[in-house]
Parts: sequence; C-alpha cells; structure tokens
Amino acid sequence: MAMKIRLARGGSKKRPHYSIVATDTRMPRDGRFLEKLGTYNPLLAKDDENRVVMNAERVQYWLGQGAQPTDRVARFLESAGLKAKTERNNPKAAVPGKKAADLAAKKAARNAAPAEAE
Repeated sequence: MAMKIRLARGGSKKRPHYSIVATDTRMPRDGRFLEKLGTYNPLLAKDDENRVVMNAERVQYWLGQGAQPTDRVARFLESAGLKAKTERNNPKAAVPGKKAADLAAKKAARNAAPAEAE
C-alpha cells in the first residue's frame, strides 16, 4: 500500500485550515486517513509557532514506514528539521510567458524605431 503524508483541507469558504495526515494515496484529499499528525493554519503569521503544529515522533514513524510527504509537507518537515533539505530547481520559473514575451518584443521594436529615425 502506497502511503502519503499530505494536507487535508478543512475550514469554511475562504478560511482554510489544514490537517497533516498519513493516508493511502488512493483516498480522496479530504477523505479517509489513517492518522492525524498535525495541523497547518495558513491564516496565521509566518512567524507564529501555531501556524504549523506536528507530532514529530509520529511523523518519523510514518516516514520510517515508507510514507512519502507531498511537496508542501516536505517543506514543513525541512523547516522542523525532520527531513534533509532538498535543492529545488525550476529553470522555467524566470522565463516569461508567451504573451509577456510578445509584449516585450513589441516594446523593444517601438523603442528601436525612434532611435533609428534620428
């Protein structure tokens, strides 16, 4: 059985509150889970100690059982010191999209035209 440590969404509309849960990968996001490992409240300030609360001992147990954390949960684990930091590489993040590239080309052409006229 493939295991994940992931977030399960709770809270009302526009007021999210997440539970950090250990679950089978085949279960829905907010569906059945095996164990609740902690909570994440994104509405709190980033430096608030109650923003992410985890039971480190149980998280270590599930990692030992082969559970894979999702990207967001892996970042929580890295900041808590429960997992080694991994280097992330997204080379396309700084590349502008097609529309932005077209606008930049038009702007460059517009600026080049008066310079050539002089």
